[in-house]
Amino acid sequence: MTTQRDKRQRSAPDLVNRCFVANDINELWVADMTYIPTWAGFLYLAAVLDVYSRKVVGWAFGERMTTG
Repeated sequence: MTTQRDKRQRSAPDLVNRCFVANDINELWVADMTYIPTWAGFLYLAAVLDVYSRKVVGWAFGERMTTG
């Protein structure tokens, strides 16, 4: 499945101007999420990475794509 944005809505501001460079730890984090097919259905993985150190600073795994 591909998410398609609602063209009637305004795009979110690009707060880092597509410049993914950091000079120190915790200066810039990026996040992504994906789904993983399993025999029992999908599992969802969300991860947050520190751009400077390239280390995972947080992650969550779940059966649903919701918070909490």
